[in-house]
Amino acid sequence: YQLTMSACYTGEGLEQKPASFELFTRRLPAGYGYLIAMGLEQGLEYLENLRFSPTQILQLQKTGIFGHAPDSFWGMLENFRFEGSVWAVPEGTPIFANEPMLRIEAPLWQAQIAETYLLNTLNYQTLIATRAARLRQAAGPDAKLYEFGTRRAFSPQGALWAARAAIAVGLDASSNVLAALKLGRMPVGTMSHALLMAISALEGSEDEGFEAFHRYFPGAPLLIDTYDTEAAAKRLAKKVEAGMTLQGVRIDSGELSTVSQAVRSHLPNTPIFASGDLDEYAIEKLRQGEACIDGYGLGTKLVTGAPVNGVYKLVDIDGTPVMKESSGKMTYPGRKQIFRQQKEGQAVGDRLGLAIEGSLTDETPLLQRVMHQGVRLAAPESLDAIAQRTANAVQALPIAVRQLQDP
Repeated sequence: YQLTMSACYTGEGLEQKPASFELFTRRLPAGYGYLIAMGLEQGLEYLENLRFSPTQILQLQKTGIFGHAPDSFWGMLENFRFEGSVWAVPEGTPIFANEPMLRIEAPLWQAQIAETYLLNTLNYQTLIATRAARLRQAAGPDAKLYEFGTRRAFSPQGALWAARAAIAVGLDASSNVLAALKLGRMPVGTMSHALLMAISALEGSEDEGFEAFHRYFPGAPLLIDTYDTEAAAKRLAKKVEAGMTLQGVRIDSGELSTVSQAVRSHLPNTPIFASGDLDEYAIEKLRQGEACIDGYGLGTKLVTGAPVNGVYKLVDIDGTPVMKESSGKMTYPGRKQIFRQQKEGQAVGDRLGLAIEGSLTDETPLLQRVMHQGVRLAAPESLDAIAQRTANAVQALPIAVRQLQDP
């Protein structure tokens, strides 16, 4: 309906009226105390490159849907370049319900066209970033956290975004090779049970599988729970004592606290990694149970879960503030700004005001202009810079807001 509305705007002579839309969520997912804004980079990249090719325009015409649209609609699509401004909170910023992550100020039809893609990238990456921040909080600053979610992400494109959002919030690496290389990172991973089962069946034992893998990837971490986890750890301990290099072992099943303690008793100096549908609550429980785990592979629970239900609503048209009054879905009118109050490095509260207001004492306005007349105002930030901002900003939140249980 972005296209049908744009055709209607054109026919009514409204398409160039200046409009402001804001992207926000009405409520946080259950059990969450905050969200981490993410996905702005892909949103800006989209706006910079959005075009309608002659072939695409012809395909639209052939549908017959636009048979009554004015001729000027087609010329508008043919010559389209985004000419608006974008205001947004920096990626890695904690935000709350009804606070705009992003505001588009552009000719009405251009702001309308942008809605679907912006919601897709900001909603999904904000979900991943928030889960990643909570997982880092649960695991502590020293644990190695790896994104293993490609097979459960919502699409191949979603898998790339998931890896980016996770690393941008402070996870250490991803197993997605394409994502890692695009992000300038080294892909990580071990092996699957299939390799050990195949070699065990054909060559005689699990140890043959370990040795075969190390012939091509010397010292690489090994998956040790295909058969008997503790027995595998005992055998590997003897090899380590004899001089074998072993950079780590991974366990993927069983009662991880007990199993990891048993493995540690045999391999006291070998890093132990755990995986298997772990979330922040499971990791918190493992740490409370004194599990001997140095790092985690995070998949399903990181890249899926309760969605961030962001919406994109018109708040001003040609200088007139507007609001939606639907039951349970009312919106606040006018272009807005988030003013965050901080004292001694700690966030103590947010004030949602109008964009024309000034900051009060100890307040910082969070929405910044990042694009003007379709041109970006700054180069993309590094993932390390975003991760550092996230860590500092989450640490500055009150404990009652960032705690995992009943925030």
